[in-house]
Amino acid sequence: MREMLLLVLGALLLLFCTLDVWYFLRGAHVFVQAWFQPRVRDMLAEQSIDGTVLPHDLDYMGHMNNSRYLRECDFARFHHYMRNGLFMASWKLGARLVVGASTIRYRRSLAFREAFEIRTKIVGWDEKAFYIEQRFVSKKDGFVSAVMLCRQNVVHCSPESILEFVCKRTIDCPEFPEDLKHWISFISASSQALRAESGLEEKNK
Repeated sequence: MREMLLLVLGALLLLFCTLDVWYFLRGAHVFVQAWFQPRVRDMLAEQSIDGTVLPHDLDYMGHMNNSRYLRECDFARFHHYMRNGLFMASWKLGARLVVGASTIRYRRSLAFREAFEIRTKIVGWDEKAFYIEQRFVSKKDGFVSAVMLCRQNVVHCSPESILEFVCKRTIDCPEFPEDLKHWISFISASSQALRAESGLEEKNK
């Protein structure tokens, strides 16, 4: 019995040392949570998910670590796609949703035990990707502590096809806000510069 217990503990230790187990457990929790929540029919509707700054979120300055914001955004997007049907639709169509770019702006730090919500919405799409805005809003005073823009690339399919599959009709893309237009221009300029730097532009001529 003692040997079996040591074997199990050793296996768990190895698992936690080689995999980010908490990430996968959190993902499973978000999946189950979203599965039992009401379906959101409006593809452009903003959705929110609650959070609290816990000890493992802290950095040496005692507030939420910068990298944790991106991690929390991952779960909030997954929750968003589960409730509006994009996740299951992309899976049925053989598509994959992968992050192609993201930019986050920090406005005020989130302190230990501070409650917040992440508000996620689709602000638009093109032939290759969805564009997502996510806001960290403090429940203490409603202040937007951070805001992120994310380009969610669609592989092996298109955003229009996924939306038509979910809604059974064509959805018109809203006009891009000015900040999103500037951000997309930045992404394009960065991509062109890197391609030129690596010599890809010359090879494609």
